[in-house]
Amino acid sequence: MSKISIVVPVYYNSDTLEDLYADMKEKILTQLGDYEIVFVDDGSGDNSWEIMNKLRAQDDRIVCVKLSRNFGEHAALLAGLNVCTGDCAVTKQADLQEDSTLILEMYESWKKGNKVVLAVRKERQENPVKVFFANCYYALIRRFVNKNMPAGGCDCYLVDRRAIEVLKLMDEKNSSLTLQVMWLGFQTDMIYFVRKDREKGVSRWTLAKKVKLVMDSLMSFSYMPLRVMSYVGVIFNLLALVLLIEVLVEKFTVGTPIVGWASLMCVLLCGLGMIMVMLGLLGEYIWRTLDASRSRPPFIIDEVEKNNTTDL
Repeated sequence: MSKISIVVPVYYNSDTLEDLYADMKEKILTQLGDYEIVFVDDGSGDNSWEIMNKLRAQDDRIVCVKLSRNFGEHAALLAGLNVCTGDCAVTKQADLQEDSTLILEMYESWKKGNKVVLAVRKERQENPVKVFFANCYYALIRRFVNKNMPAGGCDCYLVDRRAIEVLKLMDEKNSSLTLQVMWLGFQTDMIYFVRKDREKGVSRWTLAKKVKLVMDSLMSFSYMPLRVMSYVGVIFNLLALVLLIEVLVEKFTVGTPIVGWASLMCVLLCGLGMIMVMLGLLGEYIWRTLDASRSRPPFIIDEVEKNNTTDL
């Protein structure tokens, strides 16, 4: 019989973990057969770890993984994939915004031979502003990174054991795990669902993390930022050439003196600003190269609790 692992990254989710497990127990666990739930505490500062172990006492097929500090959701999911033992693994958010029955649909699709199954949002019952910017991100990804990215985007997915082993070998930092999964190229299916609004807890998905995701997605899977820098340089040079010709023609035909300190300073400051932005982009690439060359692990597992035993 096949075994499925459910990997749940946990970060300040003490208020939803018990509801999450109760929902899965009621709707899907009895129908999955052989399963395991891998909770990964990504350096939470609340009592998430205690609640995870409380749930483990109720179900010996729950595995609790504690990271040494907060490494981010990408690293937490990788840690869970490294620990899980299933023939396939599905990721699930702890915020109760996806119906647990979605896992059953993805599992059935995997049984039909699909090695990757994406859970795609066909509708989002959330703040319109939040939905708008999320759609902008996915449109950007479709245009410059991966044309197969669904319009509604996807955060949850099921991956076959073969795909898991490849992801473990990649061992990338400052990247998007979702895009890595899509990059693998295995036979893929899509399951559509409605993402509900968050009813409990506060999202820790800050603006800084969203900006980093955009940067990581573009720089890890596309050369678009570098090409944009080249295009901007060419455009500025063409504008400068046109302006030079216009000034010289006006000087020798009309006799207009070559003056304009204010306009010159505007052009100079604008040009310097663009140069600084470009240097910042180059700095991002250099930092990512340095970070990869140091070969530091993307996560550090502090503790694993399973089957009433402790592995340190």
